[in-house]
Amino acid sequence: MGGAVVDEGPTGIKAPDGGWGWAVLFGCFVITGFSYAFPKAVSVFFKELMREFGIGYSDTAWISSILLAMLYGTGPLCSVCVNRFGCRPVMLTGGLLASLGMVAGSFCRSVIQLYLTTGVITGLGLALNFQPSLIMLNRYFNKRRPMANGLAAAGSPVFLCALSPLGQLLQDRYGWRGGFLILGGLLLNCCVCAALMRPLRAPGPAPGPAPQRPPHRLLDLSVFRDRGFVIYAVAASIMVLGLFVPPVFVVSYAKDLGVPDGQAAFLLTVLGFVDIFARPTAGFITGLEKVRPYSVYLFSFSMFFNGFTDLTGSTAGDYGGLVVFCIFFGISYGMVGALQFEVLMAIVGTHKFSSAIGLVLLLEAIAVLIGPPSGGKLLDATHVYQHVFVLAGAEVLASSLVLVLGNFFCIRKRPEAAVEEERRRPPADVSADSREAEHFLKAEPEKNGEVVHTPETSV
Repeated sequence: MGGAVVDEGPTGIKAPDGGWGWAVLFGCFVITGFSYAFPKAVSVFFKELMREFGIGYSDTAWISSILLAMLYGTGPLCSVCVNRFGCRPVMLTGGLLASLGMVAGSFCRSVIQLYLTTGVITGLGLALNFQPSLIMLNRYFNKRRPMANGLAAAGSPVFLCALSPLGQLLQDRYGWRGGFLILGGLLLNCCVCAALMRPLRAPGPAPGPAPQRPPHRLLDLSVFRDRGFVIYAVAASIMVLGLFVPPVFVVSYAKDLGVPDGQAAFLLTVLGFVDIFARPTAGFITGLEKVRPYSVYLFSFSMFFNGFTDLTGSTAGDYGGLVVFCIFFGISYGMVGALQFEVLMAIVGTHKFSSAIGLVLLLEAIAVLIGPPSGGKLLDATHVYQHVFVLAGAEVLASSLVLVLGNFFCIRKRPEAAVEEERRRPPADVSADSREAEHFLKAEPEKNGEVVHTPETSV
């Protein structure tokens, strides 16, 4: 796919690392909260929908599945739209679509209509908000980018803790139709967040002719020539197979042990509360001068920690053991959430981030649709929850090993010709806090031109 990139920013401008960037960070916080929490929050309406339409739980569960599939699977489409029209117009359109889907859903007379409105339209609207918000965050922050990513990622558990009880309150007072209508109005706040995404402007015209920008594609598939990106994409896809499985089954696991329903549901509250603090803390630690060069190692450790937690959680035999599991799972889950996009930014750089994140989300969409259902089938076959947790832990541990071993065997051992060519090149102006992360996961930085990480360029 070809064509000029409309969302081109001025070259040579530094990331503000503050100023209006804090407004952008707030907008990204809200967008992340809506995008990740909304598919889970609408589940509070499922029993009412089952009663009205005479359907089963699996039929209503498809609403959340379609929402997630649209959020992840439309990544390349979002990349094309951002590269063609810019972040702010795409996000404004997405906010309107997200709201329209929920409002239209309140008038639906069948579950199929809900799939198309609440599932497809709202899911597409959230996707058109989520990805551009991360791109803008990448442009406004460089030195403080890990901390900014951690704070933005905290929107997911915060909004989940808020939207779920709000949805229950709306259903009790106004029914599911009134609840959908009000939630649709709330999603118009995405348009407000879109208005905050002010494009960066150069301080003034530079003397002499304007620098020539290299041609770009609307969807840059050249990222697949970067071995660091390929390793990251494979590791992230394997990780997603098991990452979301424990939160889906932990409540049922507790009930199977004889825990009352209220106490079992409280486990997710514990997990979410710990997650709220784990994400910004992980971002702050990653942003430290002595830690940031090794952010990829920290990301690999967070995946290993999460997988190991799943394995140990499978040994829990009472409610106290599950509470401890949720605490440690919340810490590791928050670390993964805070670091995953920060590491991707360090790998591909600003120019290719919009295409890279779209392609990664598409690959993860496939894993999202496979992971929890495969855990459910294993549970149906064995009726043992421990096996589900062991499978999830093994998948996340495997992703950590892929990241580490892929770096050692595929990147560290570079061809001698490439190493010699890099030695002959003049030193690049790379910031000290990101140089090591780039070297860790960039096999051939001289070929993709993404050595310097500054958010001044458009995607």
